[in-house]
Amino acid sequence: MASYTAPAAVSSSLMFLFTKRAQTVNNICLLSRRCTAGSCCRRLFSSSVSSRSSSDSPGSRDILGHFERLVRRGSLATDAQQRYVLQRLALLQKSLNTYTNSTYLNPPPHSKDHSGQPQKNDAPAAETEPLLKGSQPPPKGLYIYGNVGTGKTMLMDLFYSHVENGRKKRVHFNSFMLDIHKRIHRRKQSLPKRSLGKMFTYDPISPVAMEISSEICLLCFDEFQVTDVADAMILTQLFETLFKTGVVVVATSNRPPDDLYKNGLQRDTFLPFIDVLKEYCHTVCLDSGIDYRRLDRPAAGKLYYLTGEPGAEAYLDTLFEELALRQKSVTGPRVLRVMGRDVTLQKACGSIADCTFDELCGKPMGASDYLEMARIFDTVFIRRVPTLTLTLKDQARRFTTLIDNFYDQKVRVVLLAAAPLEQLFVQTGGEDERDRQLLDDLGLSDEAAERLTLFTAEEEIFAFRRTVSRLREMQTETYWVEGDRSYSGRRLKS
Repeated sequence: MASYTAPAAVSSSLMFLFTKRAQTVNNICLLSRRCTAGSCCRRLFSSSVSSRSSSDSPGSRDILGHFERLVRRGSLATDAQQRYVLQRLALLQKSLNTYTNSTYLNPPPHSKDHSGQPQKNDAPAAETEPLLKGSQPPPKGLYIYGNVGTGKTMLMDLFYSHVENGRKKRVHFNSFMLDIHKRIHRRKQSLPKRSLGKMFTYDPISPVAMEISSEICLLCFDEFQVTDVADAMILTQLFETLFKTGVVVVATSNRPPDDLYKNGLQRDTFLPFIDVLKEYCHTVCLDSGIDYRRLDRPAAGKLYYLTGEPGAEAYLDTLFEELALRQKSVTGPRVLRVMGRDVTLQKACGSIADCTFDELCGKPMGASDYLEMARIFDTVFIRRVPTLTLTLKDQARRFTTLIDNFYDQKVRVVLLAAAPLEQLFVQTGGEDERDRQLLDDLGLSDEAAERLTLFTAEEEIFAFRRTVSRLREMQTETYWVEGDRSYSGRRLKS
């Protein structure tokens, strides 16, 4: 029976992919009418900005005017909280169009490094002088937090697209931290070899921050979330240097500042970062109580299958084969080179990958692997996703990172899962043998295990709400049409 029904089901999923390609992003956006937090509006903002000519009216760079026009057209819903946040962003945008942080980048007097050679720019002037005499403090950034689907990313992207300053960068927090670790590694590798009996210490964090400050003066983060103890350890020094050298930060997060890295390992060392963040960024809450991704929008056919459904595997096989027919490639294994190591995917064809959950999340993989996949593939099948319990919190953490990176790069997904989306993560299960071993290795008590998110999976549970919300949007028509890179010419965000 499955062999006869599969083509019809697949045809529904393919309809938008192959028959709607000629629609512009503008038209796509209007189809959803209330896509306040959707990808369609984000792409609309960036495309409309890039297509403006020099003959545009003086008010064309007005963020609030742009927002109001979208509301009048029905592309966005009326939301008083969004308008308030945008007013704050509009004030910042005006101060950034002509802003430069060069005033804060003057190097300190020459000093000698561990090799005895003169050294420049390895520590910010701000470390010896918080601000140059007579200079004005840099503009304060914004930290926007609130529940999933409220439009935080959409507003930040609208703000970013209207800032005319060329020294700006918009990046997902995972990607940013990967870049930081790579820069730290490069600096350590470039150190001269130590002579026998000679010891020296070298702290690369401030030099790395100075390096970034010399490249940009506006840094926009999406999904500021700290779960890694290694990240937590370097954030205070990194951001204190960035802020003191005039980098303005705008960030979105699901958590208020005081809840960042909540109950994390060695959190005491992270707390100074929260004070630094509050000093240099205004904190704004955006939480109208509406998850706009839950609003009804046209679906791109059936893209989420249950393993218990008759013929579910056959549906995915047929859908993959139909998509593969349009690729100028053959189906087979693909080896990705990621940070000096090989990651092998068993089945891929052109820009399409067909993977199992265990292949992507059942082994030590992380944001760097998923970003490389997002660079190569615009469509990824993920089969046999299990019900994620607390015993599988490592896999759940990887799955959340996977979806975060795919969503940020507009990678399309087709899933075959053990449970409906809303029931995919359940708070059952508990301590496993590895937790017990880790407790012993760290010298922690059972009482600590009841509190630390490393063992309770509190962070995974919190983050998975975002995963569910994003997967819901990733099944819509607008998301799928825009994710077709052969039509849109999209490239991976830097």
